[in-house]
Amino acid sequence: MQQPSDLETVRESYDRVADAYVELGMGRLEAEPWLRAVLGAFAESVRGLGPVLDVGCGPGTVTAHLTELGLDASGVDLSPRMVEHARRQYPHLRFSVASATELDLAPASLGGVLGWWSLFNLPRESLPGVLRAFAEALVPGGQALIGTHVGDGDLRRTEGYGGLPVSWTTHLYRPEELTKMLVDAGLKVV
Repeated sequence: MQQPSDLETVRESYDRVADAYVELGMGRLEAEPWLRAVLGAFAESVRGLGPVLDVGCGPGTVTAHLTELGLDASGVDLSPRMVEHARRQYPHLRFSVASATELDLAPASLGGVLGWWSLFNLPRESLPGVLRAFAEALVPGGQALIGTHVGDGDLRRTEGYGGLPVSWTTHLYRPEELTKMLVDAGLKVV
């Protein structure tokens, strides 16, 4: 799968806002009991099945949380600056720069994979292929955890964290639309 050219603009935008994102505490889990609960259920479901990949890990908060829950978790993110923050905050964990559209995942190599509020910037036409790659990378019994924004249409963003200029589109999905994509990719919705 090739990286769509507009993802370079998304990468530049996230690099620009990464410092503010971290300073503002975005993505922190302390005040989010329901997010921690979902991640805990995911961890219990995939523990012992193999490594877990956090795709779109940002500054590594969720990757670190999953490691604390006993998983062999690593993270990838489109933004080199986000990965710098992840490596600085969690130097004992593995993080790399990669696009969800360019992952080279071996078949049946992961116990779990996350697209945790990180796939909504992908061009709509790219998401089904990314989900297929997730499905193919999972071992039997492995799970994918997807979190995204619900709605109709697209939101064009020109300003991000702390009022910094960005250029990306947040693609909104209806639950039934995303469910169909997941099933078509070979994933069973739980």
